[in-house]
Amino acid sequence: MSGPITLFDKSFIQSLSVDESVWFDNFFMAVICPIFYAETLADLSKDIKGSHSPQQEVEKIAMKFPDMSGTPCLRHTDLCIGNLLGNRVSMDGRIMVPGGQPVNDRGKTGIVFDSFPEVEAFNRWQQGQFTYVEDNFAKDWRDSVTNLNLKKQAELFRSIGLDNNSCKSLEGAKKIANNFVNQTKPFDQMSLAVLFLNIPRQYHEDVLKNWQLQNYPPISKFAPYAAYVLEIELFFQIAIAAHLISSDRPSNRIDISYLFYLPFSMIFVSSDKLHRKCAKYFLRENQEFIWGQDLKLDLANLNMMYKKLPEEVTELGVISFAHSPPHDGDFLTTMLWDRHMSKTWREMDEISTKMPEKNEKLVEMINEIKDSPKIISDDVNYDDINSMTLKRMIRKQKGNWLQVHKDIEHGEQ
Repeated sequence: MSGPITLFDKSFIQSLSVDESVWFDNFFMAVICPIFYAETLADLSKDIKGSHSPQQEVEKIAMKFPDMSGTPCLRHTDLCIGNLLGNRVSMDGRIMVPGGQPVNDRGKTGIVFDSFPEVEAFNRWQQGQFTYVEDNFAKDWRDSVTNLNLKKQAELFRSIGLDNNSCKSLEGAKKIANNFVNQTKPFDQMSLAVLFLNIPRQYHEDVLKNWQLQNYPPISKFAPYAAYVLEIELFFQIAIAAHLISSDRPSNRIDISYLFYLPFSMIFVSSDKLHRKCAKYFLRENQEFIWGQDLKLDLANLNMMYKKLPEEVTELGVISFAHSPPHDGDFLTTMLWDRHMSKTWREMDEISTKMPEKNEKLVEMINEIKDSPKIISDDVNYDDINSMTLKRMIRKQKGNWLQVHKDIEHGEQ
């Protein structure tokens, strides 16, 4: 049973022990944000102080990577371009997953996702394998962050009157940004959107044609996700100009980018102070921010509880004996399941426990879908999807825990 869809940042994963990361992976469906992937990769080009090399630091993060539940999300830049070109972007907590092969699932459409490049990269990094391409990408990405001149951008906003006199709080910065996206003249909105969202020139004509066909509506109606990202960009720039966010840390520009992926999650967990201050202004009513240290403590408590189980139980593998969090106790993880999962998850858990043969039939059905005939056609009805199947390769053992049954050989999972 998959847990709440959870966006996480690098600071949170770094804070976990390997054993704690097992329980995060097991009880939450983790959104692999492209910013997390790039930020981790960029550590390869850092000058790490201390006894560890950059490669060793990345290996440590890769060991905690959520390989059972981690699901990569499309890049916000690609989503913005698609949105401006007329493609719908769901913003209700579902992950916008890249790729996917349509198959014939019992007369309806099923989607099968192969292993993702991001997941395969983390698997390589655990073994200390860093390709030449990844090494060079790390350096380029790091340079692009370092070269951002936040102070220059802040001066530009101050020149038009946006400073700590006109904006005295982050709430005020959010209001100004929101007003621009919803009330400014549509042509001014679109001009700033194309600039701030870095829309490549080759798309400008098609975007304008699509906008013209709809009689130039406000960007919030024309392309809601692109408008959402633009609002965050404006909020960030206004907050810097008003000295509400420091312009001395180029990394703030990267940290704020995690917020672009909030629409594709139920929960955002982070140990970053900027996220703690800013995320609340962009959350849906049914979404919440969790401070990373609070969830880390809860995962540590879960780890201690499960350590008390007898060996004949733990050798079944985590996915068998802990397919949902404890029903009793004051565990934050359980509370999050209660708040974000279907109200029937406890009852379904009981049924699943009492009827193990159902699990075997489910595995058989998943394998049948995975091997179903591919649909080779552009005419696929994506509104009538019957199933989605994600292929994964997971580690048999992670830290002190078997993730799958002890008798499963490497290569079978």
